[in-house]
Amino acid sequence: MSRHTQYRPPRSSTPPTGRPFELRIPTAPDVPHYKSVLTPVSFLLRAALTRPTKLAIVHPERGYHFTYEEWAARVLSLTMALLHVPGWKRGDRVAMICPNVPMMADAHYAVLAAGGILTPLNYRNSKKEIHWILQHCQPSVIMVDEQYVDLVPLDVPSSVKVVVSKDSGGQDPSDAYEAFLDEGYQHWQASNRSGPLDWLAVPPVQEEDATCSLCYTSGTTGHPKGVETTLRGSYLSALSNVIESNVTGESVYLWVLPMFHCCGWTFPWAMSAAMGTQYMLRSVNYDRIWDALLHGGVTHYSGAPTVQLGVVNHPKACRLPQRVCVTVAASAPTATLLRRMESLNLLPMHLYGLTETYGPSCRRFFEPAWLALPIEERAKEQAKQGHAYVTGDEVRVVRRDVPPGQPLQDVARDGKELGEIVMRGNIVMKQYYKDPTATSNATHGNYFHTGDLAVRHPGGEVQILDRGKDIIISGGENVSSLMVEEELAAHPWIEECAVVARPDPKWGECVHAFVKLSAVGRQTLADQGAKKTEMLSSEVTAFCRVKMSGFAVPKWFTILDELPKSSTGKIQKKDLRTRVAKL
Repeated sequence: MSRHTQYRPPRSSTPPTGRPFELRIPTAPDVPHYKSVLTPVSFLLRAALTRPTKLAIVHPERGYHFTYEEWAARVLSLTMALLHVPGWKRGDRVAMICPNVPMMADAHYAVLAAGGILTPLNYRNSKKEIHWILQHCQPSVIMVDEQYVDLVPLDVPSSVKVVVSKDSGGQDPSDAYEAFLDEGYQHWQASNRSGPLDWLAVPPVQEEDATCSLCYTSGTTGHPKGVETTLRGSYLSALSNVIESNVTGESVYLWVLPMFHCCGWTFPWAMSAAMGTQYMLRSVNYDRIWDALLHGGVTHYSGAPTVQLGVVNHPKACRLPQRVCVTVAASAPTATLLRRMESLNLLPMHLYGLTETYGPSCRRFFEPAWLALPIEERAKEQAKQGHAYVTGDEVRVVRRDVPPGQPLQDVARDGKELGEIVMRGNIVMKQYYKDPTATSNATHGNYFHTGDLAVRHPGGEVQILDRGKDIIISGGENVSSLMVEEELAAHPWIEECAVVARPDPKWGECVHAFVKLSAVGRQTLADQGAKKTEMLSSEVTAFCRVKMSGFAVPKWFTILDELPKSSTGKIQKKDLRTRVAKL
């Protein structure tokens, strides 16, 4: 038995007999009485004090769970262990290479409490990419799940503490992560704390604008950039998620979204703020997802439309007795997908954001009048990116032709004039790590410039039409790839699609569409052989001509078994452009 299990508070004695259960967060002496230094760590401490026996984490795959009191004790141990890593100092990076497991949730609190910078890495990246990021961020500690230990460089400096987890939850005495927690507990005991497992041995938070996480972008145009976000921003973004996603103490959040992605959109903190339960899932396994939906009391999960397709098309798919809020980013659900999700009691909420905005920071606010609309029209309304989160500032769409140094100018609210989305305020990044030039380029005019092109409608809602690099210019006309994809996806033969620009001698560029056929499409075209693409092109071209301008109708079609996707489910258009360049 691991020594760690010896101090884990048993449910029969929670809180400790005869003593108040104190989890007061340390406060620096120069902080005035009317101010609290904002940190997401306080969410966990409040939950452990308020609902100590409430389930905080469940991990059915490995057969263990933790109440809030138990989890807070483990996080305190990890905090103390980090503080006693040789040479540890404020601002040190802790690199995380692991799936959606309790260790990752632990680190979202302990690293911050220890004054470090949480640096979650995408374990689906190549070794070369991960090694570059590790060299760039130079962590003091690497915490890695044993499944991905081969991603850690063999030549990692001896000064870097490497902790390998077996994801045992204290059930395996050979688990090095549990031993690391034990070391932390011994340090806590040595601090001569005489009361319960309180946090007064932890150094106080000095500055809420301190960097607390370092999340790397996907690096589609070169090396990824490290995005620095702050304690204050993380706290406020988490509160936004609680409010905007209607998370309560009875909510159960299923970890389908990778926690390494924008710190899980700040949901690791949001769930503790609401005192809800986090349901761990090591991988996107649709069989396990449906087990959780049917038997785990799940009320919320997040994921791209590609993930939703896997969910709704699974053999176990059936109408759920409870409503499940599904936060969807990347692209909006099509009318076909929306209809299928609603029939299963999965209610999608379309969000918009970037790594630089702590994940989603805008949403479309539902209007009851939409229920009277045909599903196709309702899907178009819900596809708009809408308005900023409650703790964010107004999202603007500004003209791109304003000279540098001049005040930004908003586009007309006519749903037609194209501009760039810019943001500022509480839930926007601090800066790019070690890259002042990129920071300056992205934040001129005291706004963060997203690179996303959009229009603004008369009601003020924002609607993205494209990424700047994805816009197609055909015969001098701007063609929104997103709008073309939306119309293509409405055809019953098409399950997924993406369009890119292809050079054309007459028009400069025309639209090339890549599609994955739906079950109906595969059945219809099954006997066409070499003529399958020709028949698809003829059918879909005629379908598109009644829905869009001629210059936007795809000129070429390619059928793929699967569209190339990133680890977070986004279609990789750079791979499609590479294919087009070879034609």
